[in-house]
Amino acid sequence: MNSWRKTLRHSPLLAPIIALVLWTFVMWAWLYTTRIPALRKARAKLDPQQTKEEFNAQIPAPTRWKADNYNHLHEQPTLFYAVALTLAMLGADGLVDIALAWSYVALRISHSLVQSTTNIIMRRFVLFVMASLVLFALTIRAALLVL
Repeated sequence: MNSWRKTLRHSPLLAPIIALVLWTFVMWAWLYTTRIPALRKARAKLDPQQTKEEFNAQIPAPTRWKADNYNHLHEQPTLFYAVALTLAMLGADGLVDIALAWSYVALRISHSLVQSTTNIIMRRFVLFVMASLVLFALTIRAALLVL
């Protein structure tokens, strides 16, 4: 048990995991520092009976983009956390795995910045596909170790 704790505690794969979690909190802060003033400015109704679409119609699109991205950071990245933790627990933290993990984080941060500022769909799509391919490569590497 001590060797497992030592392997997990000291795995370089933990750094990209924590970096992406921290980035999620950056997006959380950005979301609220833009959304609350926008809601006040629009004198938005906060009616629990209104649909999401009705609520979102009260907020300018650039403000909504941050909330959309914050939600996206709770979707596919959860797979990244599982795969990266699996690799860390297995002690599979070679240069390839570390490079893939940091690449995934960099691509997701890039995706966040594009979606939250310009929201150019094709640019976002390319970043999403690239991040997905990196995550797929990490997943295959983990699968080869555990299956």
